[in-house]
Amino acid sequence: MNTTISPAISTWNIDPVHSVVEFRVKHMMISYVKGQFTGVTGILSLDEADVLDSSISATVDVSSLNTGDVQRDAHLKSVDFFDTESFPTISLRSSKIQSVQDRGLLVTGQLTMRGVTRDVDFAVEGPTAPTKDPWGNTRIGLSATARINRKDFGLTWNTALEAGGLLVGEEIAISLDLQFLQA
Repeated sequence: MNTTISPAISTWNIDPVHSVVEFRVKHMMISYVKGQFTGVTGILSLDEADVLDSSISATVDVSSLNTGDVQRDAHLKSVDFFDTESFPTISLRSSKIQSVQDRGLLVTGQLTMRGVTRDVDFAVEGPTAPTKDPWGNTRIGLSATARINRKDFGLTWNTALEAGGLLVGEEIAISLDLQFLQA
């Protein structure tokens, strides 16, 4: 008789109403411009016995981009940057989760943007302990940050400034604040 007990895996769906993906990039080499994507969906398969054996996948609807400026948003959605007609989504699929002493988790994932896939490391805080909301749903949350070079994903458009330097920085800071509902 086999008495092996399989680990408990719980499934959690990203709550797009309470989740956001944000980015920031240097503009004209003097300040940062921030933007966000609100159209994020995905699934966390949480191994309750060992979080390191968990996995996450997420998809971002690039058309949900908002920087607070309609003209800039249109330019970012154009072929110069995200090319939303050809590449309507950005996706992430975890490939490895590691514990980082006293700092949470390091999730390595395959980030796909503009048809280019690269491994990216995300520093993760969470997941939080499960909590019941006022409507009886069980929720958890997590936050993650990463830095990428936009050129690695084919986002190469830029223009030189008369005073020297470039209009758009290459390094992009990414932050995810995700809330999940237990499936």
